[in-house]
Amino acid sequence: MAQIHVANLMYGYEGSPDMIFENVSFSIDTDWKLGLIGRNGKGKTTFLHLLTGKYEYSGSITAPDGFDYFPYQVSGAQAGLCGYEFLEELKPGCEEWRVLREMGKLHLDGGVLYEPFKSLSHGQRTKLLLAVLFSGEQRFLLIDEPTDHLDQESKETVKQYLKEKKGFILVSHDRDLLDACVDHVLVLNRKTIEVQSGNFSSWWENKCRKDSFAKAENEKHLKEIASLKQAADRSSRWADKNESMKIGYDPVENHDHFIGTRAYIGAKTKKMQSRVTQYKRRMERAVEEKKGLLQDVESPVPLKLNPLVFHKDRLVYCKDLAVRYKEDAKDVLKNFNFELTQGERVFLHGGNGCGKSTFIKVLLGNQKGMAYGVEEPPFISQGEISVGSGLTISYISQDTRGLRGDIKEFCRKSGLEESLFFSLLRQLGLEREQFAKKTEEFSEGQKKKVLIAASLLSPAHVYIWDEPLNYVDVFSRMQLEELLLKYRPTMILVEHDVRFRERVATRVVDMG
Repeated sequence: MAQIHVANLMYGYEGSPDMIFENVSFSIDTDWKLGLIGRNGKGKTTFLHLLTGKYEYSGSITAPDGFDYFPYQVSGAQAGLCGYEFLEELKPGCEEWRVLREMGKLHLDGGVLYEPFKSLSHGQRTKLLLAVLFSGEQRFLLIDEPTDHLDQESKETVKQYLKEKKGFILVSHDRDLLDACVDHVLVLNRKTIEVQSGNFSSWWENKCRKDSFAKAENEKHLKEIASLKQAADRSSRWADKNESMKIGYDPVENHDHFIGTRAYIGAKTKKMQSRVTQYKRRMERAVEEKKGLLQDVESPVPLKLNPLVFHKDRLVYCKDLAVRYKEDAKDVLKNFNFELTQGERVFLHGGNGCGKSTFIKVLLGNQKGMAYGVEEPPFISQGEISVGSGLTISYISQDTRGLRGDIKEFCRKSGLEESLFFSLLRQLGLEREQFAKKTEEFSEGQKKKVLIAASLLSPAHVYIWDEPLNYVDVFSRMQLEELLLKYRPTMILVEHDVRFRERVATRVVDMG
């Protein structure tokens, strides 16, 4: 059993005064199934790139074998080819029969290997590249967000596949996937890094216990410091008062004082001053012990929402709905019946291509006259749809490519109050230095948080969120769960995070 050693790792982004990793040291075994956990922007993907040697760093990383990184970067030229034609370019030594064997384990038809890569669906591409990753010589594998944008069935397939593998680091914010597939976790805390055996749930249980202990210790130290400060102030006042009595005194009030008492008063004052010094030293020790207690404690601020109340109970209704795009000869959605009433949080469930996003575009187009940013919106070929007149909708798209410019510019375009928006982003875990950057430089998780924050600050009758949690860290997911359970807005969601859906949904509509 070989090990990977990281010693005194130092790395920071160019132009940033803050270090992402500072004097980081740890060791991991190459046969572990390791989950990498941390908030958006903490450097998870950066760490994988440091392992592969993509970035220069200080310190040392030693490993017995090299690393393979997923997802592979498929060039435009390669995308026009069939998969079997560029296997060797992705993974030297990769043999076709091995890829076909792994494709079978992923329930992917072998014929996909002989079709142009660009013609494949997102799920097919992901499974094919995973099959390549686990073919050929086994090196330590770095797997970055393998299930984002996959439907529930594909996620389940990938989960079952990875359960049988070992020797990898898995970056994912999906609690269900982490619990099923990892036996150790590498956690990028707020200030420290830790390695622990177990899966996400066992780590989270330990973390909650440690955080509770740290908070209790912090409270104890704060009380001790306050008590010591009071005692020091009291002794200091006594010492000052006695010191003033050494020379001058009132013969009526202080009739027992005379020149011979000065030595006694001086000794008493010195003793009190010594006691003050002892109190201050004890305070310093208490402050030092307190320092660092809360450095890794996650204390998410409760989020707020202001949903509007509609004047009718039924907000959306459709019957025998069939929808298609202009260029398509067949319906993308057909014979679809749906109803949304106030207070419901309805999750649309089904495989990729079943029409979930198409239905959302129909709702938006019906309300706005044009689905947001869609040049060729779908149109209804059959059936009926009714959306409440005057209904206000707050929408999160699964596509973040429209984000441009800095946060201030985004606020101006979206009509959002800047200070409130900044405050909400901070509550969702974005560091202040991010606010000076262009949104194009944000990680995908940080971009999603910009869209989520904008939706939360937009009072609406209905919140329509299309895959809002892709790339969003697990801490923010739990924050959003608590928010939606507290304020109970009316919602239509497409989201494949099983744990999130189980907690939040009032109803699930299976679209096939």
